[in-house]
Amino acid sequence: MTPDRTTPTAKERMLAWRRGLPRTPPLERLTVQARGLPFAVWRSPAVPGGAPPLLAINGGMIYGHDLLWPAFAPFAAGRQVILYDQRGRGETPSPPGVRAARIEHDVLDIPALREALGVERWDLAGHSWGGGIALLASAADPGGVRRVVTFDAVGPTSDWLDALHDRALAHLRVRGAHDALAALNALDPVALHESDPTRHSLYSRTMYPAWFHDQELLIFSPPLAESATGSTVAARLRREGYDWSEAFRAVRAPVLLIHGESDAIPLAEALRTAALVPDARVLPVPAAGHMPFFENPEPAFHGALAFLDRPSLTPASSRTT
Repeated sequence: MTPDRTTPTAKERMLAWRRGLPRTPPLERLTVQARGLPFAVWRSPAVPGGAPPLLAINGGMIYGHDLLWPAFAPFAAGRQVILYDQRGRGETPSPPGVRAARIEHDVLDIPALREALGVERWDLAGHSWGGGIALLASAADPGGVRRVVTFDAVGPTSDWLDALHDRALAHLRVRGAHDALAALNALDPVALHESDPTRHSLYSRTMYPAWFHDQELLIFSPPLAESATGSTVAARLRREGYDWSEAFRAVRAPVLLIHGESDAIPLAEALRTAALVPDARVLPVPAAGHMPFFENPEPAFHGALAFLDRPSLTPASSRTT
């Protein structure tokens, strides 16, 4: 069958979207002391108009803020965007006692950073594991978080992790990505129960093609990164599992869960989260995998910006938009 060339490819959609954007603003580099650590923090210029700043929380567990910049630059047109390297990732040093690292430590860093930066209230935007951290931080700091946007956040319990490797293999098989399929098939996800930074780094980079709906967009690749802190947190979550249902029920901020329809983390996980969070709605993004802000940015950012800029919100009457 001849492909329908009336439908733009993911690469064409992304390039067309970027051509219409203003120039990416510069970032100011700061060092912010919080909870005994000097956090590496970046922020875009302040924007007149009174919109609260937006904290971007990256996923990947072992990576720094550069996973989300300049991808999140469209948010900076109407508000100040703040990015940071989580503890023990990027330019933020590891905490003492790395073997005790837990995702709860990453969560508590967010209200501490808000206070250290002198921000009274902000919005949160998190991707993947960063989406889970954003929701947990919103529950922990209800007075400091106005609204939350997530992109393909992890589910409210760890059930999805057990099937992720097989789902990724099936995704690559359907798309005929034979080299990527063979490379991922050669790795054992059970090995990630141990906190070996090199092993976690290799698996993350090998898994990367499986996150895309359209393999043409593999013009990007994640940076080489190893993190003893991040791999310890990831290993603990895989080994012990988690259940954040009660914390999600405690979220008081309005939440928009943006999710690529072809993600290896199923859309059903966003719907499960929406059923727990008191004021949450789901925005499915077609023709997109784990990073809809790359593969189909127009509906992803349109939905996110409309949600953040809306003057007031009433409780959600529908769980899907």
